[in-house]
Amino acid sequence: MNTTNKKEASVLLVVVAFATVYLVWGSTYFFIQKAVQHIPPFILGALRFFAAGILLLAWCLFKKEKLWNPAQIKTAVITGVLLLFVGNGAVIWAEEKLPSSLVAVLVSAAPIWFVLLDQPRWKENFRSRPTIIGLAVGFVGVILLFSEKVQDAFTAGGNASQVFGLLVLMIGSASWAGGSLYSKYKSTGSAIVNTTWQMLAASLTFAVVSFTSNEWGYFEWSNVTATSWWSVVYLVTMGSLAGYSAYVWLLQVRPATQVSTYGYVNPVVAVLLGVFFAGEHMTLLQLSGLLTILTSVLLINLAKYRREKKEIESKKRMQAEAA
Repeated sequence: MNTTNKKEASVLLVVVAFATVYLVWGSTYFFIQKAVQHIPPFILGALRFFAAGILLLAWCLFKKEKLWNPAQIKTAVITGVLLLFVGNGAVIWAEEKLPSSLVAVLVSAAPIWFVLLDQPRWKENFRSRPTIIGLAVGFVGVILLFSEKVQDAFTAGGNASQVFGLLVLMIGSASWAGGSLYSKYKSTGSAIVNTTWQMLAASLTFAVVSFTSNEWGYFEWSNVTATSWWSVVYLVTMGSLAGYSAYVWLLQVRPATQVSTYGYVNPVVAVLLGVFFAGEHMTLLQLSGLLTILTSVLLINLAKYRREKKEIESKKRMQAEAA
């Protein structure tokens, strides 16, 4: 998937790519929780992204891609740490303490961070009434999700570590948005090469942290079940290779507002898998938080869509006048 020309993008490929991002990324929360039951979180991240990175590196060598551009590598390394180590690592770590469905719901608030961190577009974003309303609604949704866990933490037998897990997820979500924006404004060259270095950088960071946190001191390979290993295989092949590659390609051939619609579908898929296959339970308050956050994302994306539409129409008028 190397094309960057929107007109040449096959309709079938676009449909397949969207289905992959919608369904596969939504299911990764379920499989992360299966894997992390027997594999420590930082070791899991190191294994997942090392395997995916090596496979992508082999593909780049086969395709004779230009791999050794220092400036490109530097940007990819920073992006990989922000996106995959901090962003995805927060998800892996939090799923030891929280249901996968709840993790997916909170991560779905990422578009809020995109607006807050996209400094070059602050002037446009904060002059848009739908965007401002969307941010306010999203904040209410996050408060709804936090409120129940905070109340539980202060009751007898409450689990304060779950509140800390939610805070870690917020940091991870912000890092994902920051890494995406950094990549958007700084990345150059082949997308597949960038992805390769991102994954290898993330795997190395995960490995270093796994050693410094002494995960290897208590990890036993023999205790890992077949279910956990197959979950790792799924995360490498479908989550990291198929899902991430489809996402990067879609950003090249479709408007960003269309691609970002995965934010509506992923949490729903994760909730359904968690409830029906992992025995998880979503309270009414948590479901209210999900609906509130999705409403926020819709408002923010509608504002982006209208702005992009105006920009396209303006460019067409300028081209017509020049002709």
